[in-house]
Amino acid sequence: MTRYRNLALFLALAAIWGSAFVAISAGLRHFPPVLFAALRYDIAGILMLAYAIYAVDHWRPRGRAEWATVAAGAILLIAAYHAFLFVGQQNTTAAAAAILVSLSPVLTTGFARVLMPSDALSFVGVVGVLVGLVGVAVISQPDPSNLLSTDFVAKVLVFLAAASFALGAVLTRRIDASLPIETMEAWSMLGGALIMHAISVALGEPLTPADWVHPEAIGALAYLAIVASAVGFLLYFDLLERLGAVEINMVSYVAPIFTAVIGWLYLGEVVDATTLVGFGLIVVGFLLVKRRAIREEFAQHGIGRSRSGE
Repeated sequence: MTRYRNLALFLALAAIWGSAFVAISAGLRHFPPVLFAALRYDIAGILMLAYAIYAVDHWRPRGRAEWATVAAGAILLIAAYHAFLFVGQQNTTAAAAAILVSLSPVLTTGFARVLMPSDALSFVGVVGVLVGLVGVAVISQPDPSNLLSTDFVAKVLVFLAAASFALGAVLTRRIDASLPIETMEAWSMLGGALIMHAISVALGEPLTPADWVHPEAIGALAYLAIVASAVGFLLYFDLLERLGAVEINMVSYVAPIFTAVIGWLYLGEVVDATTLVGFGLIVVGFLLVKRRAIREEFAQHGIGRSRSGE
């Protein structure tokens, strides 16, 4: 029964995070990109802080290391990731953005090995990272004669979003701070929202509140802030504890399927064959990089099944 519950929650999380890319594209019709991202985390950050206060005793960071963890999360996991993503997604499809973001687990491993040389990647792991990057190149289709084309620049920005998230994931784990993940997420969301508001002002993004009351704008913002961020992260925390980091990473590769289907139904976006090939290469890269952890995960499950049958 537990296995079916975990599968249901896993698919729910993949559907929520996959459809979030469609909600971003819908909301970008009405909001300036960085301001849109900032508003999302104004709401999500308040909700997550309320949950942290309810769920854990240690709901406020203390000491230099804990605030450093929050700062890394605010700057990289929230502000840089979402600013690059929302700006880039103005000129690319939701499915392409979701697929490019799915490179994050591969990049996370690469950054971890660079920042911790004692745990270097094997030859096969290096090949996996390179295969994933080839997948990005296939999706982006760079034209050497026109590297400033709108579509290519948009996909580069989404790639930078994935890289920012991956680097942030490594740094927040590397800093020696015993901060509950709920607390770290809540304060990072609020800090990231403030940073994005400052970026929005610096970019001179227009404030047009009349556009924000459109039903699609309200729905997209509410969905991203409440469902994709607050509910989505609560599901993530639950599954992380139940499944572990390797299995939960697979959400990144199921979510784009939901993005493609919902994007086609709601936005009329079509995923071309080249994008599918690039996605396949990114998945292969992930399997190569994580092959040992995946093998260990299957071995543990096999042991569990044999014991339960004794």
